[in-house]
Amino acid sequence: MTSVDPASAAAAPGAVSAKRADTQQIHYHQLDSGAQLRTGSGKGTRVARGRLRIDTPTATRKLGGTRYEQATWNSPWVEPGFSFTELIASWSAVTPGNSFVEVRVRGRNAEGRRSSWDLMARWARSDTFLKRTTKAGQADDLADVNVDTWRAPAGMTSYQLRVTLARKAGTNRNPGIDTIGAVVSRLPDTAPATSKPGPGRGIVLDVPRYSQMIHEGDYPQWNGGGQAWCSPTSTSMVLGYYDSLPGPKAYSWVPAGHTDPWVDYAARMTFDYDYDGAGNWPFNTAYAAPRVGHGFVTRLRSLREAEQFIKAGIPLVASISFGDGQLTGAPIGGTAGHLLVISGFTEDGDVVVNDPAGRTSSAVRRTYDRAQLERAWLNGSGGVVYVIHDAAHPLPPSRHGNW
Repeated sequence: MTSVDPASAAAAPGAVSAKRADTQQIHYHQLDSGAQLRTGSGKGTRVARGRLRIDTPTATRKLGGTRYEQATWNSPWVEPGFSFTELIASWSAVTPGNSFVEVRVRGRNAEGRRSSWDLMARWARSDTFLKRTTKAGQADDLADVNVDTWRAPAGMTSYQLRVTLARKAGTNRNPGIDTIGAVVSRLPDTAPATSKPGPGRGIVLDVPRYSQMIHEGDYPQWNGGGQAWCSPTSTSMVLGYYDSLPGPKAYSWVPAGHTDPWVDYAARMTFDYDYDGAGNWPFNTAYAAPRVGHGFVTRLRSLREAEQFIKAGIPLVASISFGDGQLTGAPIGGTAGHLLVISGFTEDGDVVVNDPAGRTSSAVRRTYDRAQLERAWLNGSGGVVYVIHDAAHPLPPSRHGNW
């Protein structure tokens, strides 16, 4: 996937609004290819075969009793064309052996003032050596961190990402970044009117059905399954769709005969030890991306935009919230945060989903009213989705350019 500049489709260069947006303002930008990664500036890093790696370490540090050597890289400044109040970073990385990556962000406001560098993630594929984590708070200047979301209430006009690559000192196992990006947004207080059905009508993708509820009580150290595992269960359904689930060797620690053991594995591999949960959005796409090819977090403006992905053969994991009675046919009465898979649309435009809250796999497939689900999604998370896809399913063209 190439780097895109969504602002070009929505605003003239330099056009910045300091007021609360009346419409959804969304901008996703990523660096993917070797040429794109080389536009950043590194200290002790190199780009080879499309991947950012350590070349010559420039510093050492001690973490959890282990000494690591590291190198850093900064992205170019990104200007979305409007004053944004939230940022969600996502990445695809490899962390062999005892190595890890850190992702930080800083912003610049309309007066030119810069924030400090805030830590968004300390991440490794496995938890063998490092407990992957975020760092909530950090409200020291212009912004703060809420798990996976960087918030700047007064607005920022540009941002920079920083990647730190670290490995155990004295080893040659080399962590690397394949893709790094972020979605920024300024959203209205309420969702827009229900979108009209579009190009996804009548298309339903054959996404396998896994229930989070059958895992209730599994592995208390990773939140014990059940209602806590909607995100890794949804991510696993999408990986199953691409035939990219982990093999038995990966989850050999799960007892033989356990139903859908790849869900237990995904919960462990996405668990955020600071947040104390497996629902961290970019941790889920970072887990999925190397398995299938591509994965990132973005926001969409409507189900009509989601339909373009369904037409391209790409299911989406969507983050929703709703109160009792606000989502007819849902297997749970209400939730402050839940993830499910948008698998398709009926001819009338209603939404066919794989809802992992179904008590059994046969109860996972459901159809929700378009207006109700769109409100639960846009009002709940501002339209957050995991976009996970392989080379055989390239991204659809974007009329707005926000992915």
